[in-house]
Amino acid sequence: MTPQFDLSFIQNNFPITGNYLGYTVKNDGHINATFVLHFEENGKKSDYTVQRINTNVFKDPDALMQNIVGVTSFLREKIAARGGDPDRETLCFLPAQDGKYYATDANGDCWRCYRYVDDVYTCNTIDSAEVFYNSGLAFGAFQKALADYPAETLAETIPNFHNTYSRFLDFETAVQENRSGRRDTVAAEIQFVRDREADTHVLLDLIEKRELPLRVTHNDTKLNNILFDSKTNQGICIIDLDTVMPGLSLYDFGDSIRFGANTASEDEKDLSKVSLSLPLYKAYIEGYLHTAKDSLWAREIEYLPFSAKLMTFECGMRFLTDYLNGDTYFKTEYPEHNLVRCRTQFTLVADMEKKMAEMQKITAEAAKA
Repeated sequence: MTPQFDLSFIQNNFPITGNYLGYTVKNDGHINATFVLHFEENGKKSDYTVQRINTNVFKDPDALMQNIVGVTSFLREKIAARGGDPDRETLCFLPAQDGKYYATDANGDCWRCYRYVDDVYTCNTIDSAEVFYNSGLAFGAFQKALADYPAETLAETIPNFHNTYSRFLDFETAVQENRSGRRDTVAAEIQFVRDREADTHVLLDLIEKRELPLRVTHNDTKLNNILFDSKTNQGICIIDLDTVMPGLSLYDFGDSIRFGANTASEDEKDLSKVSLSLPLYKAYIEGYLHTAKDSLWAREIEYLPFSAKLMTFECGMRFLTDYLNGDTYFKTEYPEHNLVRCRTQFTLVADMEKKMAEMQKITAEAAKA
């Protein structure tokens, strides 16, 4: 059940003026409760997005909002310096009365508020290579704009989020504990993970050798986290910044491919429909490198294809871990849901392994363009 908001609490804590006209509930997020509040002042309408922060997931709202406001303030300055529109090209969070960027109500719930961006739309599915190319442009531009942001100053709001070896250890614990009693039914999937343990070390080893730089990473680079301009159809603003943390650019790129270049949905039961679309991979990497290439190290570009495989493998491993633990993390709609998701990801991993040489060739060509 979606929690309600207290209008007087919001108006008393955030610098919102005008006559209240009503609100719209936004149900497209999975973590925070979101409302769009509508106001009018002197004949001009203005909207504000109000969200209840899920403190079960983000236990330190101060660190969370320091990350988000630090990054968006940095982006606003860059956008303004190049003559762009900061109010449309990044989010603008409003300070609460005490100077923090969230306010706590009588129930202990934390609320934040930012200006709504008008005349935009989001996409939940990729229906053309052009859409995915534009997605690559947008996330590449986001990465480039933050290339000189001091990533080490960001808090790690979800520890070890993309530490793939740590995820592997969690998986092995789940296998040993077998809380769900399902271990014997997934022997093939368990072996699939164990056969690829070496992959979980690759990027971590490169970090240790300082061959990959620490970056500001979004960590949820799905298509629907881009606002597309209604007139130009260009991606203009990256949203859903809760998981902005220090990490690798490869994490964001790899997750985009995992989500967007799969020919089937994440919970497709017919595995014959699951494969990597090379045309979509090509479209995304061409867009991404068009905007981000100049800010990336050679090693980052070299490992883009591998990152797609690794992030897909990590996701499948997490689904399998949750299945072994009794479905305690991911929302499921039926008992085998996490197993179906796991098998979809692993099928995609296997297909990427077959196509890795082609992915590497496409990447090299895009890097030279």
